[in-house]
Amino acid sequence: MLRLLGRGSRLCDHLTRREVLQAGAISSLGLHLPGLLQARDQAAGAEPSTKSIILINLIGGPSHIDMFDMKPSAPAEIRGEFKPIATSVPGLHICEHLPRTAQLMHHSTLIRTHSHLYNTHSPYNMLTGYSGPVIVNNVAKPTDHPSLGAVMQYAGLRSRDVPSYIWMPTHPGHSQGKYRAGPYGGFLGSQFDPMFTSYSPSFTEIEGRNSHINPAVPVASPTLSGLETLPDINLQRMTHRRSLLEKFDGSVSQFNSSASVSNLSHYKQEAFQLLSSNKTRTAFDLSQEPPQVRDRYGRNLFGSCMLAARRLVEAGTRFIGVTTESQFNGGIGAGQWDTHSNNFKLLKNFNLPTLDQNYSALIRDLDERGLLDSTLVILMGEMGRTPKVKPDGGRDHWTQCGFIVLTGGGVKRGMVHGQSDRQGAWPMDSPVSSADYVATIYQLLGLDPKMIIRDRSNNPVHIALDGEPIRDVIA
Repeated sequence: MLRLLGRGSRLCDHLTRREVLQAGAISSLGLHLPGLLQARDQAAGAEPSTKSIILINLIGGPSHIDMFDMKPSAPAEIRGEFKPIATSVPGLHICEHLPRTAQLMHHSTLIRTHSHLYNTHSPYNMLTGYSGPVIVNNVAKPTDHPSLGAVMQYAGLRSRDVPSYIWMPTHPGHSQGKYRAGPYGGFLGSQFDPMFTSYSPSFTEIEGRNSHINPAVPVASPTLSGLETLPDINLQRMTHRRSLLEKFDGSVSQFNSSASVSNLSHYKQEAFQLLSSNKTRTAFDLSQEPPQVRDRYGRNLFGSCMLAARRLVEAGTRFIGVTTESQFNGGIGAGQWDTHSNNFKLLKNFNLPTLDQNYSALIRDLDERGLLDSTLVILMGEMGRTPKVKPDGGRDHWTQCGFIVLTGGGVKRGMVHGQSDRQGAWPMDSPVSSADYVATIYQLLGLDPKMIIRDRSNNPVHIALDGEPIRDVIA
């Protein structure tokens, strides 16, 4: 069950009653798993070169100039307050508040020229490749283009004993009461939606905290909601379910022997077994990790999600999304990157050191366990921030130039792709659209970016829209 303390937080856009009603019609979990499993057996998917993907969605728009594309020679109102430091790649410098990440850049390709027109807070562009202007609101709709994780399932890239597609800590936009567009099956159908985890946070040192400057730290672990009534499952029921671990520990045998289960079709039974399997429950049981590993990741919500992502990769999950989003007393909320004001204070006090710990622990752990070559970790937001700092210390939205960090599975190591101008405003060379980036991911997965799918009007659509793979970043 999702229980959040305090009032709903906001990014810079706002919630309407109509959007809430629209969101209520979207399946939270896409738990039409029987259809998914049946499709798996009927389709012959290509063996991917990249087996698993972890997408870290820095929701709100992380400041590229203050993180991975710093401009130390620019005027003060451009370069900001932070200083660059050397990385493990000769000649490459990133922010001083990312020291652990700096020592791992030799594993990564850094794209500095992500450029598009999608100026809104949802991961729709980074999951579908849509690069155009915002012409409708950004809540999820059945007519949306399907996400990477949805297409992977549709194409047969699925897991056998664990869910194929999981999003943590829950659906993007939850702290504003929205179901933001992006992660869903769209016109392919809700059977290709991800399974969303839930979380029940506590907060450390709440008194005196300012969510825009030094937010309270959410402490929680993601849990996968379980089944209570079989076989019918819907959003309203799922939002009130106990966690998978609570529900199934000590009661799996009772469910397996029930008349409800015995009356299910073959695929419904397999869907149930997938959710209640020991492998799935074990992946989410972070108590099995040594204390030093928990400490390395950080015992906050985001560290727990990153650690769960590694465990899910080990278990065989193909696509894991993590949104750095939580909720506390209105405002921007811990982990969100929409820094229209107090950009430097929020980044320095919370966002950058927290990300540096969580992300670096994930990369080191994957590498030490021999999983990095087959796991692609994507670190990005939906946009960058304006080159010029505002009088209140903030930076506004800027879609014309931003960063993407690709680490591991199938990409070149220690590479920088593209260069921005002196102010970090525009690509000087090698611009990368959201569609190009998505096409690159499909190429790494062994899927043809020009593969045709059909929308709700039966029109042919390429899975990567008009994108072309970035050949220079593929190893």
